[in-house]
Order: sequence, then structure tokens, then C-alpha cells
Amino acid sequence: MAFDNAYEALTEDAGGLGDRWAHGTGFQDALSGVDDTVPAGVDLTAAARHVLGLADDALVMAHRLSEWCTHAPELEEEVALANIALDLLGQARSLLARAAQLDPGLRPAGVPGHVPDEDALAFFRAAEDYRNVRLVEAPHGDFGHLVARLLVFSTWRLALLDRLSGSRDPVVAAVAAKAVPEVAYHRDHAAGWAVRLGDGTDESHRRVAEGLAEVWPLVEELFATTDAERTAVADGTGVDPATTRAEFADVLSRVCDQATLDPPGMDDRGAGDAPAVPRGRTGQHTAALRDLLAEMQSVARAHPEGRW
Repeated sequence: MAFDNAYEALTEDAGGLGDRWAHGTGFQDALSGVDDTVPAGVDLTAAARHVLGLADDALVMAHRLSEWCTHAPELEEEVALANIALDLLGQARSLLARAAQLDPGLRPAGVPGHVPDEDALAFFRAAEDYRNVRLVEAPHGDFGHLVARLLVFSTWRLALLDRLSGSRDPVVAAVAAKAVPEVAYHRDHAAGWAVRLGDGTDESHRRVAEGLAEVWPLVEELFATTDAERTAVADGTGVDPATTRAEFADVLSRVCDQATLDPPGMDDRGAGDAPAVPRGRTGQHTAALRDLLAEMQSVARAHPEGRW
């Protein structure tokens, strides 16, 4: 489909393409059109924290990807990364709204009532209240680092979302079902670049290999299981991330084989020998997240009574 410029495809009126972006645009309620019935017998506190972690992963990764706008190596890649960021932002919006619906106590105190729950959680929480894995908060490096992190993140998230499409929580199931084809594209896009760089020149191989080595120390955390996740699994609403390890290892192994890359520390479990500890999920973050939030939240905090 032809457009006057490459960015027209990002608008909500671009020839009916709006429903291809995230969870749509131009609406006020993040859960609009989704059955938000809370299943019986669910531990609401655990379910909310499980959902919050999934939301924060998407939100922080979306921000990191948005930092690549005007910095990608080619125009087509600018659009691709913006697309991926918007997909993740849409997932984050719906999941943040659901987390606040399950546990209204998550909404920060003092936020004006007209601010939607998802905005309140995104813009008015401190870093220690975020529950994202540390992989997504690490500062970005060069393009090889971006490719490595996106490959690792999307491979892991796709495995989670595929399983979550069967959740007893209708909102989580709906978000996951819509997100699976989105994140499959994210993974394939990153895998394509990994092969292109890894099996390219000596310089491109070096850069993506170094990127993979830089993100690998944060991989094991992806398979750590929190108490909230265990409870959500028992309630039928969540997924134990440890169950994604074999799928993750298989995909990474195949991609790296094609890219002539050796994942550092890879073993038959899919990561290193260090035990999995849920640091980010329990609020243990790096200084990088505080810096990221200072930028992302600056306008909302400067104008808390603002209406946009």
C-alpha cells in the first residue's frame, strides 16, 4: 500500500490499518471491548502483581525501543522499531489497566482522579515499584546490542504469551492472543538481523556477538518464578516463566547456529549455571531504570493536573 511518506502507516486513519497497531488507537478505555469479568476463586493480589510484571516489561522495553527513533541505520528500520514499540505499548496499556482493576491499591496515592489507571501506574510510580525484568531497563548500546536484546526478549515473551492465551483471566487471554502474532514478528525481525549481522562481515559479527555477551548476564532472571506467579499459576490465570526455558533455548540455539554465533554461557537448560533470582520482579532495579523513568515521566509529573 502506497503512502506519501513512510510514517503515514503509523497513523490511525492509514487506510484501515489502525487495528494492526498494538490494541488500536483513538479510544479512552484501555479495556474497551474486552470481557473484564474477574474469574471466581482468584487471588486478586497475586494476579494483579503477575499482570503488572508483564505490563512493566512491555512498557519499559517500548521506551527503550523508542529511543532508537532517528538513530536506526535505515529508514525502514525506523518504522519497524516504531511498530514494535507501539505493539508493546498497546500491550502495556491494557495490562496496566487490568492490574489496577484487579488490585486498586496499586494506583499511586495522590494522582488526580481524571488520570486513567494505566497512566497513573506508568507515570507516577517510583522505580522500586516497577516489576519489569532487568533485561529491558539496561541502557541501549549499538545496533548489535539492540538486535541481541530484542531477540532474547521477544523469544522469551512469545513463549510466555502463547501459554497465557489460555489464561482463565479473560483480559490476559485476550491481550496474549492478540499479542502472539505481534511478538512473533518482533522475534522474526530480530532473528533476521542477527543472522544478517552474525553471518556478515567481521565487524558486524563482532558487534552482534558483543551485544549478545552484554545482555546474557540478564537472561537467567527471565526464568525466575515469584510467589505471585506461582499463585497465579495455581489459580489458572498465570504462567510459570521457568516452563519457557526449553523453548527459549531451542530458538536461540537455531538462530545462533544460522548466525554463526555462540550464546555465552548456554547450556542444556538455556542459560548459565547461576540460580534464577527474580530481581526486577521484586523491585530490585539498576540505576538505569531511574534514569529512564525520569525522562518518561517528566511531563506528567510536571503537569499532574494536565488533560491530554
